[in-house]
Amino acid sequence: MPGIDQGTPGPTEAGDSGSRARYVRPMSTAEGEVTGHRNGKVGAEASPTAVVRQFLDQLAARDLDAAVSLLAKDVDYINVSTPTIRGRERVRKVLGAAMGLPGAGFEVYFHSISSDGGVVLTERTDVLTLGPFRTQFWVCGRFDVRGGEIVLWKDYFDWMNFTMAMLRGLVGAVIPAVRAKPPLA
Repeated sequence: MPGIDQGTPGPTEAGDSGSRARYVRPMSTAEGEVTGHRNGKVGAEASPTAVVRQFLDQLAARDLDAAVSLLAKDVDYINVSTPTIRGRERVRKVLGAAMGLPGAGFEVYFHSISSDGGVVLTERTDVLTLGPFRTQFWVCGRFDVRGGEIVLWKDYFDWMNFTMAMLRGLVGAVIPAVRAKPPLA
């Protein structure tokens, strides 16, 4: 279907007949490898979907410079209901502060991604880690891409889901059996 990229088929749920593919796209990669792209680079003719995947791949790989290079100079980064962060260097500063914490990590699992022109919509699970703390929560994102650069990054999530995930992460840091596991889809 044009404009829709469901990712790479992943594991199926127990008892699933296999007739319905489940799509999981963990973004953690092996050293030097970036999934979904030849040689780890987005080309000049890259689709908006490829730009967004590359951006999130680079964040998961902790390559802040590569990720930020995909943002427009005047990008707007919005986590809905929090203040907008305007400008590539301000976004770099915020992401750098989070990524610079010892033991900090980020994973992203795509459930679906679609595009219409330069607008890319994602349904995904984001995972934030800090040592033994692991929290994961659903996120819907909108990315506007122009000329191979992200000009708008807008994430929507549910505060109750986020709060419960944080609480589970805190308990899981002490009781590992409670810690959230990567999603199947």
